[in-house]
Amino acid sequence: MQALAEAAGKFIFFIGLIVLQIAAVLTWVERKQSAVMQDRIGANRATIFGMRMLGMFHMLADMLKLFTKEFFIPMGARKFIYLLAPMISLLFALVGFAAIPFGDVLIIGGREIPLQIANIDIGILYIFAVLGMAVYGVVLGAWASNNNYALLGGLRASAQMLSYEVAIGISLVGVIMVYQTVDLMEIARAQGQLLWGWLPQWGILWQPLGFLIFMAAGIAETKRIPFDAPEGESEIVGYFIEYSGMGFGMYFLTDFLETILIASLTVTFFLGGFQVPYLYADGFHFPWGQVVLLPNIVVAVLQFLSFLIKLILLLFIMMAIRWTLPRFRYDQIMHLGWKILLPASLINILITAVVLTLIG
Repeated sequence: MQALAEAAGKFIFFIGLIVLQIAAVLTWVERKQSAVMQDRIGANRATIFGMRMLGMFHMLADMLKLFTKEFFIPMGARKFIYLLAPMISLLFALVGFAAIPFGDVLIIGGREIPLQIANIDIGILYIFAVLGMAVYGVVLGAWASNNNYALLGGLRASAQMLSYEVAIGISLVGVIMVYQTVDLMEIARAQGQLLWGWLPQWGILWQPLGFLIFMAAGIAETKRIPFDAPEGESEIVGYFIEYSGMGFGMYFLTDFLETILIASLTVTFFLGGFQVPYLYADGFHFPWGQVVLLPNIVVAVLQFLSFLIKLILLLFIMMAIRWTLPRFRYDQIMHLGWKILLPASLINILITAVVLTLIG
């Protein structure tokens, strides 16, 4: 029961208080960041007591609109699957965070509490399974809508997601080879070691090509610009075209959650995870010999803040990419996935093997 209570507490803290709140803020960031990049004002109409708060009240307005808007079920739709599909997408977007380590160990009353919702020692395989299952929510929702355009969008989405999952999987083989584990917590811990006594061994140092491949494939996995052909608003072929109210809201939220999940995985695999340079379990140990001892609670807070700052910076970059590049044609998306990213990920494995053999 105590272990269950700890897992529930970590779930509420990380998912409820951090991930879902970031997802809500991203709906505002997407408007305001795009407005700044395009030299316009952006959302600023929603007010409370005359205050605009730079348009941040639009998050609340969107939530109220989606909860109160009529949920329409189209004629001929497979009702049960139609209702279930957005829940499937949302569920697998959320459970993926269970394996993400957002800190090392918090010691309370002599008890060690890993800052990870579930201690999954096959974390990378778990992530692959979650990403694979997320396809079902998309394709089933499109098929159950009884709309040919939605079905076309669903087929695009499923083909794209499956294609880029191959590149994602192979790009992480180099990470596994370097750190000799599939446990996300152990991968994050290993990145706290120093090369030549001063350089943190973050994943991007050993896997720069793997980082680029994972980022490109991850953005494609989220089905957002420049890889948003499955939605294709201007072409009216979106896989959720027949959804309204909270049905659309769950798919909309899933897109942001998947973006946060990919960013969290990128931080964990390539940007040191929760690691702060020269920070260890008992405090800072600087290369020039200075030691600053810190309580465990302070170390845990610094690690969590490090993870959060890296995550926010990466989300900013992903949003900038989203508002910089135009949408790729569908044949260009498939070409990039199968003929560029896949061979590049295989070359990355070969280079990693050669380097590891040479350095012993």
